[in-house]
Amino acid sequence: MPENPAPASARVAVKRLPARGFYDRPTIDAILDEALVCHVGFNVDSQPFVIPTIFGRHGDQVFFHGSQASRMLRAVRGGIPMCLTATLLDGLVLARSAFHHSINYRSVVILGAAAEIVEPEAKVAALKVISDHVIPGRWDEVRPPNKQELAATSVLALPIAEASAKVRTGPPKDDEEDYALPVWAGELPIEPETQPPIPDARLPQSIGVPGYIANYRRPR
Repeated sequence: MPENPAPASARVAVKRLPARGFYDRPTIDAILDEALVCHVGFNVDSQPFVIPTIFGRHGDQVFFHGSQASRMLRAVRGGIPMCLTATLLDGLVLARSAFHHSINYRSVVILGAAAEIVEPEAKVAALKVISDHVIPGRWDEVRPPNKQELAATSVLALPIAEASAKVRTGPPKDDEEDYALPVWAGELPIEPETQPPIPDARLPQSIGVPGYIANYRRPR
């Protein structure tokens, strides 16, 4: 395991079961690079919102995007405090008691303020990062966004400066007296699995499935 430094701030220090907290960038980056969806939390007029969206990491930043009309993007591009989280479910943890059931997971929380990317070339580069994060190889094959589409899209960057990861692995942890109960206990691993691709109804039969789709896998 990589060396685990101290948390960047008390705000991201894991307080509940602190042994599960990780603050090293390799652990944080690996979780972000595997997750497909993040949730963006923000507050507008004293009303909290948490919105799911796709994203992509490049170096020390996370990029996410959406319509210029998006309430989420209009709110956070103004530099208000926000929270971005990503979670990977690895399995169910089945104990001998209802109380000690759990899940195995890996998660990341990032706190900070996002900045809008407005320079066209940087904006396109960030959109490519998001596309390559979701399905590597796709961006190079499809038509890139035109000026109108680019103008209708907001792209934001959130620095990975104040972040933490939390990870649970392993079997259930029952009370000692419960180990004698005649109840099955253990782990039920859960792994995402793609199904055969379904071609669009208007796709010519002469166009085969690209290798990056047929062999699609998330990084582990």
